Amino acid sequence: MSIADIKKTAEQKMARSIESFKGELHKIRTGRAHPGILDQVHVDYYGAMVPISQVASVSLLDARTISVQPWEKGMGAKIEKAIRESDLGLNPATQGDLLRVPMPALTEERRRELTKVVRNEGEDARIAVRNLRRDANEHAKKMLKDKEISEDEERRSLDELQKLTDRSIAEIDRLVSAKEAEIMAV
Repeated sequence: MSIADIKKTAEQKMARSIESFKGELHKIRTGRAHPGILDQVHVDYYGAMVPISQVASVSLLDARTISVQPWEKGMGAKIEKAIRESDLGLNPATQGDLLRVPMPALTEERRRELTKVVRNEGEDARIAVRNLRRDANEHAKKMLKDKEISEDEERRSLDELQKLTDRSIAEIDRLVSAKEAEIMAV
């Protein structure tokens, strides 16, 4: 494995960490409704826990209401129960086969709690990026110890890895501040 391989691997893993963080941010709700908020809710489907999107059609009725249309007759009650028991704070209403999930307006207190959650998720993402940097640095130092590279190459690779880490953390910080602004907007 060469220095270029170490950098490329670290860069790919850092990019995956940022994408994972973006996915976590999408799960944190704001005042607006979006179908992706129900992605983490799982429902019992013949003994297997599956996402709601695999047993029903999830779409938007308006800016504050999600509609869930089960594909099978008996699934409506199970989906409703799963949504109620999730930690999303949603209260679905049944209209025949259709479930309407209104998004309640966020209180100031709830907005502050959500910004704390966003900051914690951001810190977890930063820690993941730093761990990837540490692993890549250890790899480079091991190559130096095994005399596969010179001290100059090792120093250069550590500097480049630090710059890559700084860019990744700056991107995470940008995403955190954007999400906080989105949550605090009334």
